[in-house]
Amino acid sequence: MKKKRKSNLLWTVVLVILGFLSDAWGQSRKPTSLAELAAYSGADREQVLLAGAKVEGKVAWYTSLAGGSYKEMAAAFEAKYPGIKVEAYRGSSQDLMARITAEAQAKRYLVDSVESTPPLLKAMRDGKLLGAFHFPYQDKYPEESKEKAEKGLFFWASARESYIGLAFNKKAIPAAAVPKSYEELLKPELKDKIGLATSDTGSRVIAALLKFKGEEFVKKLRQQNIRLYAVSGRALLDLVISGEVGVSPTVFRNHALVSIEQGAPVGWVPMEVVPTNAGGAAIAAQAPHPHAAVLLLDFILSPGGQKVLEKFEYGSASNDYGFKRWYPEQGLTTEQYERENTRWDKLLRELGRK
Repeated sequence: MKKKRKSNLLWTVVLVILGFLSDAWGQSRKPTSLAELAAYSGADREQVLLAGAKVEGKVAWYTSLAGGSYKEMAAAFEAKYPGIKVEAYRGSSQDLMARITAEAQAKRYLVDSVESTPPLLKAMRDGKLLGAFHFPYQDKYPEESKEKAEKGLFFWASARESYIGLAFNKKAIPAAAVPKSYEELLKPELKDKIGLATSDTGSRVIAALLKFKGEEFVKKLRQQNIRLYAVSGRALLDLVISGEVGVSPTVFRNHALVSIEQGAPVGWVPMEVVPTNAGGAAIAAQAPHPHAAVLLLDFILSPGGQKVLEKFEYGSASNDYGFKRWYPEQGLTTEQYERENTRWDKLLRELGRK
């Protein structure tokens, strides 16, 4: 009887030891596949990624960032992580989609990391071309700025944002007449003085009006003799600066801030909700340089990467600017977004008809 008890006790001790060893082996094993690397949340995440990225030597980054912003982002990354070259390909979201689709169909997986707008990212997600990931600063990003995947991971997170609000000419519009909400666009003093861009910027403002004020309100705006301009939001701001347009709710905050710094007689105010254009950072599901792909993603979404983009007047989802942001694409499939966008554009054009 005693021998049996000793035997049972011995086996218990052995099993406990094996359990401890198993945990230790599991903790010491480093992630190697893209899925493991992207989901890894250990304290040594950066060290693990950097060691592998130095062996890989480069990262292929496809982005729709404009101007010098993507070049400075690449330079900042290379300065922080010497020996890892960023091979950047810059194009519109349509250009990127065509390139990525062609590469996938040919099974030539060249892209590692992607930065672009939600329509492209949604199409990539639907086509199983995106990998899910964790990132170190994710708690600083609002939930609506991240596209959820399974197991607490994400398909993309907002890397840079532009905010659509109301610009007004200070010489043409008295301070008391400046709208602070969409409802105040109906002020009698603003009749014949409101202009909207017919670009995607204008459509997104219509989307906000529909969601938060309703279609009847959009129809009411017609009594203000809204003028439509087939120009970009940036070009419409120039019309506000010149005084040709008194106010426009289709102007980007970053464009207005630059003009204000240059002495232009304009102001910019957010409405009760601010339609937000976002560019998201993501990783390709078949990234050929997995360590470098995830390392670049982490850098773009880190305070260092966000600081680079803020130099170009982009907003960061991790910052609070004192207004409520709204993402028109949030929760929509690619097909739903295309259908809704067609509707927004139709209502926008009807708004300018007499």
